[in-house]
Amino acid sequence: MHDADELIAFADVMASGSLTLSARRLGVAKSTLSRRLQQLETRLGQPLMRRQSNRLAPTEAGRVFHDYCLRLIALAEKGQQALDELREDISGELTLEVHEALTRCWVGPAIEEFMERHPGLQLSLVTRERLPENATNGSVVAWYGDTGNTPLRQEPVARLTRGLYAHPDYLARHGTPAHPRDLDDHAWIDLLGETNRELVLRHPRLGEYDVRPPGSRLRVDRLVLQSDAIVRGHGLGVLPVWMAGRRQAAHPDQLVRCLPEWEAPAMPVSLLYPHGHRPRKVTALLEFLREARPTDWHMTPGG
Repeated sequence: MHDADELIAFADVMASGSLTLSARRLGVAKSTLSRRLQQLETRLGQPLMRRQSNRLAPTEAGRVFHDYCLRLIALAEKGQQALDELREDISGELTLEVHEALTRCWVGPAIEEFMERHPGLQLSLVTRERLPENATNGSVVAWYGDTGNTPLRQEPVARLTRGLYAHPDYLARHGTPAHPRDLDDHAWIDLLGETNRELVLRHPRLGEYDVRPPGSRLRVDRLVLQSDAIVRGHGLGVLPVWMAGRRQAAHPDQLVRCLPEWEAPAMPVSLLYPHGHRPRKVTALLEFLREARPTDWHMTPGG
């Protein structure tokens, strides 16, 4: 077993090239630092440093061992962090930023159980329409849709399949499409400019069909508003099958899936948080959100 003080002494002298400077930085006597290096060399059975001009330079053995030394120090630090977290209370302030599509259907109802588990927490639940550019060390983001180029660490949770939906009264007035080519004759509820790009529908046997959604007289910027507009009979729209299923369970006569064997591209659900060490309260929240995923998310491709 290597002594941690010896490893730290070697790593610091490798960086500084000077016993005097490293002793000052580490807050120990120069003689103590020299003794630690000698003890490490004795333990390894090879010299690690040699004097070169006014500096200490690594031997070949020193260069080889240096990489392992840094890994051992990093591993020891992670172990200490893990132990520190066990002593850390799950309390204080915590922020959960959530895409509006996930707030009512998932996070809102689920988060009550998390608060009951941890009475010392003060949670701010913030609904977002756009992905935040950054997050603090006490913040987690739950996101629906593509995240693009973000500095936050991304953890995929699921990929939610999507389908076409309409209200029964709308279909009674305008007819039910039998094939994606029939969509040209229907009104469309546009979400965030979806009609500006092609929509690829996939069938398990017939393959892909490129749809150019017709221009929409009603464009909305929130998934829940799109769902409401479809329910009011304004036209067809693409919704996550999971979300539509929740609404159908509560109100069976509001939504009908059109072209049920055709699927729109799945949309990802992700957890995002800063890189680096996480406070225990953030780890607890992430673990809870993983556990609280709806069971039918596990059945979606990539979920």
